[in-house]
Amino acid sequence: MEHAIIVKDVTKIYKMYDKPIDRLKESLHPRHKEYHKKFYALNHISFEVKKGETVGIIGTNGSGKSTILKIITGVLSPSEGSVEVEGSISALLELGAGFNSDYTGIENIYMNGTMMGFSRKEMEAKLQDILDFADIGDFVYQPVKTYSSGMFVRLAFALAINVEPEILIVDEALSVGDVFFQSKCYRRMEEIRQKGTTILMVTHDMGSIIKYCDRVVLLNRGNFVAEGVPGHMVDLYKKILANQMDSLKEELAEMNDFSGEKAGKKDTVHGHREGLMKDKLTINHNRTEYGDGRAEIYDLGLFDERGNLTNLLLKGENFTIKERIRFYASIQSPIFTYTIKDKKGTDLTGTNTMFEGTDIRPVEAGDEYEVCFTQKMNLQGGEYLLSMSCTGFELGEHVVYHRLYDVANITVISNKNTVGVYDMESRVEAHKTVRSTE
Repeated sequence: MEHAIIVKDVTKIYKMYDKPIDRLKESLHPRHKEYHKKFYALNHISFEVKKGETVGIIGTNGSGKSTILKIITGVLSPSEGSVEVEGSISALLELGAGFNSDYTGIENIYMNGTMMGFSRKEMEAKLQDILDFADIGDFVYQPVKTYSSGMFVRLAFALAINVEPEILIVDEALSVGDVFFQSKCYRRMEEIRQKGTTILMVTHDMGSIIKYCDRVVLLNRGNFVAEGVPGHMVDLYKKILANQMDSLKEELAEMNDFSGEKAGKKDTVHGHREGLMKDKLTINHNRTEYGDGRAEIYDLGLFDERGNLTNLLLKGENFTIKERIRFYASIQSPIFTYTIKDKKGTDLTGTNTMFEGTDIRPVEAGDEYEVCFTQKMNLQGGEYLLSMSCTGFELGEHVVYHRLYDVANITVISNKNTVGVYDMESRVEAHKTVRSTE
């Protein structure tokens, strides 16, 4: 069998009752009158995972991501449809799922190993690797109910990843551990991936989705939206987050396939395209904006090094921020700016046409300008916010013509993060200067 997992037309329906008594009324009614409403946690979902693939499932809360994983692992049964699985599964679904809180860590390791089909002797051979990976010391001899959430997930993940599964399923578990443990887990996942293990993962960390997944399945409110290459699917997901459903439907209608190769081909930095650039981006509709109305930033774009219009940028590559401004009054010397902040609102970097020595003067009512800022992305992988403005100085006073706060998000994807906010791009050399002597 070429596929490790085949999900065919899976539907999961829950009965929702307004009052607890309605459940009893329904069960006793002679004519089988229904007192419930149907809630579709999953609505006719189909996708396949090939052996050796790493596939991500993304979507907003309530999309059915965890539900489909539970059906694949056999924790839940589908209301309709079927799931075929070829290979042994090791699943890390919920924190400590399958653990008995009264048992010690050691006892839980043996118990879960038995549930996975391993003999006690086989688990004894794996025990030291599990304990070394978990690294929780003598707590393995204490009841797990005394564990912190961090210790819980360390032991659970150590068990799941060290039993050499053919299929590893992970659901948001790594969000609990500290950054060093997360890094160790991802390194281990990469090791078993190289050995041919099939991995199915759910996470809200889009950086991990881009970096580790071969394909991505996008769900929304229990419905299948699309599947394809990670970058394209994350762009679609950002549209869902920003409530740009009309734009999303338009893009899905244009897609003949889900390869993602067509995304952004019309959108080049120096080229022209129909419509507005911002229609292809994830824009914050709850942004703050103000100004005296003499100018308007009516469009904006964010382009990667290949000229694709996207919120996703790769660390180490050049990118371009483009602003289009329309003027409604004469202004002597407008200044165009951009700022990139972290999620806490701290200004990380930015510049403007005055700093860069690009004077634009004067402008007249009816004029339109396009300003491009091109630079290298040295920020670490993560989520950032973009702000921009058109300002100036009049009689020594700073004047804001139009300012957009947190107008768009920027997701930076990185294969190498250093310490701090940005990368100094150090060049490292190491030479042996003294030969060791016995």
